[in-house]
Amino acid sequence: MNAMLETPELPAVFDGVKLAAVAAVLYVIVRCLNLKSPTAPPELYFQDSALSRFLLKSCPLLTKEYIPPLIWGKSGHIQTALYGKMGRVRSPHPYGHRKFITMIDGATSTFDLFEPLAEHCVGDDITMVICPGIANHSEKQYIRTFVDYAQKNGYRCAVLNHLGALPNIELTSPRMFTYGCTWEFGAMVNYIKKTYPLTQLVVVGFSLGGNIVCKYLGETQTNQERVLCCVSVCQGYSALRAQETFMQWDHCRRFYNFLMADNMKKIILSHRQALFGDRVKKPQFLEDTDLSRLYTATSLMQIDDNVMRKFHGYNSLKEYYEEESCMRYLHRIYVPLMLVNAADDPLVHESLLTIPKSLSEKRENVMFVLPVHGGHLGFFEGSMLFPEPLTWMDKLVVEYANAICQWERNKSQCSDTEQVEAELD
Repeated sequence: MNAMLETPELPAVFDGVKLAAVAAVLYVIVRCLNLKSPTAPPELYFQDSALSRFLLKSCPLLTKEYIPPLIWGKSGHIQTALYGKMGRVRSPHPYGHRKFITMIDGATSTFDLFEPLAEHCVGDDITMVICPGIANHSEKQYIRTFVDYAQKNGYRCAVLNHLGALPNIELTSPRMFTYGCTWEFGAMVNYIKKTYPLTQLVVVGFSLGGNIVCKYLGETQTNQERVLCCVSVCQGYSALRAQETFMQWDHCRRFYNFLMADNMKKIILSHRQALFGDRVKKPQFLEDTDLSRLYTATSLMQIDDNVMRKFHGYNSLKEYYEEESCMRYLHRIYVPLMLVNAADDPLVHESLLTIPKSLSEKRENVMFVLPVHGGHLGFFEGSMLFPEPLTWMDKLVVEYANAICQWERNKSQCSDTEQVEAELD
């Protein structure tokens, strides 16, 4: 009898459970998608100077809100995953010519050259020399999208293909690209300078490529000749500190580490005959047993220790990371330098961002740009769900480069005027 009296109340209980379940799901979605996070202009770190004031006036994106797609754009993980999976949406196919350079050790370096599709805003001959991210090349969609946009803004583009990254280009020496080897990038830059003696350079690096271009410029003063400016996007600055954070599970960095390591293993194994073949004269310390260790590696650190550092004969992983990182070269860069990172980048730990912040406090030529959202090389834009082909990052790099070109043009005109006045006096 009591059971019969309680039966009508059961649907109300079930409705309460359903409501609680729905509320829990919505809470998880809101937390995972970071929907409550406000949009805002990027945080800027710089010293007050004539150059920084000119940049703030000439680059609206620096002071304007970056608004990612409403549904998922505030999640650094989704931005990073979408970039990693599809690169860009409706990616164009710019037409270029592939160039081959034989290095001193027999390695065959390649880069793709794309001519401008319009006149540059200042009418000068400007070439963007671009270094992609880890294991990337000119055929990656995010690179194609950026190159197409830069071409339409009057830039010639030269894009390095990392040694061993292109599946249809065989290695001709027992060596692949490493975290901070600048040889191939330097060979590309020298080719551009020799072939186009009147061109000026804008140096651009994405992720690992950011480390390489900054290290290249800081290695010698000569490397900065005819360079107007440098832009580095989403790099980690210190390989040693970055790899230590990659072994942590917060923000799923250990999972990303595993995925990137798995991709690196596939690339190395695709070249195993050139690297580990019986007839190959292997680099010092590189042994056949390293190949067996490679199969069981689950992190980039293990791959770097067993294989990558040995291409250049480093005695230890610590020595390799310290020597190949751009951190010790940044203070030697004297051309305008813009460093860009996203605060929600799951691959770059927030502790690493103290490096560009500190540098921007000491050097007038450095501006550090830190948007709240963007993930790792994502920076997608769009009103609701579907992102636009061009990203905030694509537009910012070109906008900054245009501003620097105009700044240099203004300086040149002022210098000419002063010279005329001096001659009249």
